[in-house]
Order: sequence, then C-alpha cells, then structure tokens
Amino acid sequence: MIYAFYIFAFIAIASAAGILFARRLFHAALMLLVCFLGVAGIYAVSFAEWVAVTQILVYAGGVVVIIIFGIMLTARITGRPTAVANSRWFSGTLLGLGAMGFLITLFVRGSFGNGVMPASDAKFTMVNRFGIELMTDYMLPFEGAGLLLLITLVGAAVIAATRNKNSIS
Repeated sequence: MIYAFYIFAFIAIASAAGILFARRLFHAALMLLVCFLGVAGIYAVSFAEWVAVTQILVYAGGVVVIIIFGIMLTARITGRPTAVANSRWFSGTLLGLGAMGFLITLFVRGSFGNGVMPASDAKFTMVNRFGIELMTDYMLPFEGAGLLLLITLVGAAVIAATRNKNSIS
C-alpha cells in the first residue's frame, strides 16, 4: 500500500513539474489532468474513497474540460496554438522555493500521531452506497450530465477546428 502511495505521489509531482515546463497551454492542461488523477490515487490509497471519487468527477471531469474548452476557443480566435510565456520564472522559482521551505518546516515540526486508522465495521462503504444510488435512483441525471459534457466537448472541437479553404469538406 505504501508503494502505491509513492507511485501516485510521483505521478502527481512529475505531472505538476510537467505543467510548469510545458511549452503549450494544451499540454499543460493535459498534465493538470494527470496531476488531478494522481492526487485522486493518493486519496484512494489513503482510504478516502469519497474524496477520490469527488476529485475525479469535479476536477478531472469538470474543471479540466472547461479549461480545455477555453484553450480551444482561444486558439480558434488567434489562429495558432496558445504558447506559454516564461517571463517571470525567477520570481516564480523564488516564491516556489519559499513555499516549499515553509511546508518542509511544517512537516518537520508537526505532530501526526501514530498514523494508524481504525478498521471499518460497515458492510458497505460510503463509495459503495454512492455508486448504488448513482446507478439506480440517479442514473438518468448522471447519464444526462455525462452526455452534456460530451456534447460540450464535441461542440468545442467543432468550433475550434480550423478548416482549410482548399480542402474538401
């Protein structure tokens, strides 16, 4: 279990670094998706299944779709892929190192107890109940929301697609 935590932590940290060093905004958005999924994996191996599911549904499913929608529409207006300017890299590095030092200080001086979680006696966990409710009583709204997200993404792709005047459509 601890190895899974380290793997998900590495995925989250590596993709966060990928966000920082991405040359194109779309690639940074895809790295953000991977980072959100890595954080959801950390939640899952930390026995916070509800938070992991919420992380995937809200952030990986909703926020990243909105960001990609905005990137595609912006690229449509300018006519070229949106590039990232690294004009403030020094102040960003300085601020990041300061935040990292602060977090390391909190970690070293903090008290975390023994780290043992009590065993659950429940036959069904919160995620099991959520899944059963989602696939029985709330199946129609759930599928409707998924269909709405799909239509939004396809609409963004159609709007953002550039058509060459010489090509046959």
